[in-house]
Amino acid sequence: MLVSGKDLLDVASANDFAIPAFNVADYHMFNGLVEVSEDRGAPLIVAIHPNEIDLLGFDVIHAIRNRLHRSPIPATIHWDHGASHEQMVAAIQGGFTSVMLDASAEPFERNVAWTRRAVETAHAVGVSVEGELGTIGKMESADGGIVYTDPEDAVAFVRETGVDSLAIAIGTRHGIYPADITPQLRLDLLREIKAAVGIPLVLHGGSNNPDDEVGEAARSGVNKINISSDIKVAYHEALRGVLEDRGLREPDAIVPPAIEALKAVAAQKIDLFGAAGKAALYRPLPARKADLFTSGQTATA
Repeated sequence: MLVSGKDLLDVASANDFAIPAFNVADYHMFNGLVEVSEDRGAPLIVAIHPNEIDLLGFDVIHAIRNRLHRSPIPATIHWDHGASHEQMVAAIQGGFTSVMLDASAEPFERNVAWTRRAVETAHAVGVSVEGELGTIGKMESADGGIVYTDPEDAVAFVRETGVDSLAIAIGTRHGIYPADITPQLRLDLLREIKAAVGIPLVLHGGSNNPDDEVGEAARSGVNKINISSDIKVAYHEALRGVLEDRGLREPDAIVPPAIEALKAVAAQKIDLFGAAGKAALYRPLPARKADLFTSGQTATA
């Protein structure tokens, strides 16, 4: 079932787990992610970045929506790192049920103003909004260039914008970490921010972080964790291996091993974040899938 990001994340926040937001760059990846999420009985966030929609095209969103409408698991389609109001409006018109306007690199007051406008527009049509405060690190510098989220700023930002969820900077970086960099999450800061704002929090740059830290973050107030690099590495490394056989040319022989590699990584993330079986928290499920999920629980938000 297709729902808004708020409907999805409010339940996760009330029940102390995180939902993986898997970035989708082609339709084969999408199919594999839906299959593994259904198998694990887990809610799903299909995240698509503007660069990815440039590759996929907006027309594919109709197919994604139709597939998720038929699915027994709750899912949302999320516009990841939108750069402008106009871009965000195009995403809403294209069928996304959750949007992010990332103005985190702007001065605080401008970030507030841009995000507030996004909330006013999206909420008018039932679409939820994610904002970002602080900056996610980069690989180019030893300290990552991280600007950690200030708890007092987070309180003011949520109050003044009305966002449904907030991406915070607590020590992650985008991409796969080089061997000489050891990531470390500020879990103390995470807990302080969660206690202060109360709304679902989001962790960007969730690939390649130590499992123990990420798992603890999912139990400590983070309710959405973005995963892009990890699944793409698994998918494309498997493709490279298959294509060493230069005699192969049919997609139905080439692509399935890559989908299985992606599903293995996605299943591990689902379990790590505590999302397995949590689809049962949202509503009674059709009988054909009921045996996959924990029974006897109802939504809390």
